[in-house]
Amino acid sequence: MWLVVGLGNPGKKYAGNRHNVGFMAVDRFWDEKRLPEWREKFSGVYSRGDDVMVLKPMTFMNVSGDSVQPAAAFVKVEPAQVIVLHDELDLPWGDVRLKLGGGHAGHNGLRSIIGRLGPDFVRVRIGIGRPPPGFRGEVADFVLHDFDSAERAELPDVLARAVSAVSAVIEKGFAAAQNTVNTRK
Repeated sequence: MWLVVGLGNPGKKYAGNRHNVGFMAVDRFWDEKRLPEWREKFSGVYSRGDDVMVLKPMTFMNVSGDSVQPAAAFVKVEPAQVIVLHDELDLPWGDVRLKLGGGHAGHNGLRSIIGRLGPDFVRVRIGIGRPPPGFRGEVADFVLHDFDSAERAELPDVLARAVSAVSAVIEKGFAAAQNTVNTRK
């Protein structure tokens, strides 16, 4: 069994934000796997198939661990069987990379999960890049802005690569998936 978690903030106000790319990717994974309808539990919404459960915490990003840890306990998975899809400032826009364990790099959703589950889960890091030169505001303002029109045009391909990364981890294991996903084209 695998627990696949998309990070984001609940509500229409945040739906198109860069910070919600984890929600977007897990929605696409859910759709492609044709999983059952979403249900409410674990302070989130989830859907469960034979070998995978997908979860979108509805706790707001900063307390995502309050949803992820009880869901992981319910399906009896170790942290290494938890895959978290999230936005990553430290990767250029559109890059998708796999990582196992590590710190939170200032990402409050990851910080919360690490606090509740420990650091040894799989991360699908979806690059949103840093704010461009001349951006007025804090980094938090940038991640809570919607994707611009050029990014929205490329977003379906980015989400497809994120979903492919999740499928590779589930089907081939982390090491083999990482060798494929993290190899630069």
